[in-house]
Amino acid sequence: MTTTAGSTRMSADEPSRRLRAEIERLRDEATRQRELAQRRAEFWTKAHIALGFPGALLAAVSGAAGLATADARVPAALIALAAAGFAAGAGFLRSDARRIANKRARGAWADLEGRAGLKLAHEQLSPEDLRELLECRQAALAAYEGEAALPGRTAA
Repeated sequence: MTTTAGSTRMSADEPSRRLRAEIERLRDEATRQRELAQRRAEFWTKAHIALGFPGALLAAVSGAAGLATADARVPAALIALAAAGFAAGAGFLRSDARRIANKRARGAWADLEGRAGLKLAHEQLSPEDLRELLECRQAALAAYEGEAALPGRTAA
C-alpha cells in the first residue's frame, strides 16, 4: 500500500495478500479450536465415567445390602441415596452429550483446518475461497449445538 499526498493506493498484490492472511488466520483458529474440542471431549469422557461408574456400583451394592439382612436397610438406603446423587449429577451435566458435541466439533474444526491448508497451497486465492471457509467455520461453531452437516456433505 502506498501513500501519495494524503491518498491511499493499494498495490496490485494487496488484496491477494490480505486474502491469504485471513485464510491463514482461519486455519490457525481452526487448529486451536480443534485442540480445545479434543481436550473438552476427553474431559467430558472422564466426567461421564467418574459419575456413571460409581453410581452404578453403589446402586448394585445398595441393592445387595438391602436384600442381605433387615439390619442393612439403613446403610443400603444411604448407599442408594449416594447412587441417586451420582445419577442425578450425570443427568444434570449431560457429560455424554457434551462429549459427543465436542467430538463432532473437533471433526468440523479439523475439516476447516484441512480445507484452509489446501486453499493456502494454491498460488491464487479468490473471495469465493474465503466464503467457503467462513461457511465451514459457521458449521464448526454450530457443531457444538447439534448434528449439523459439514459444508459440501450430505447428512447420512
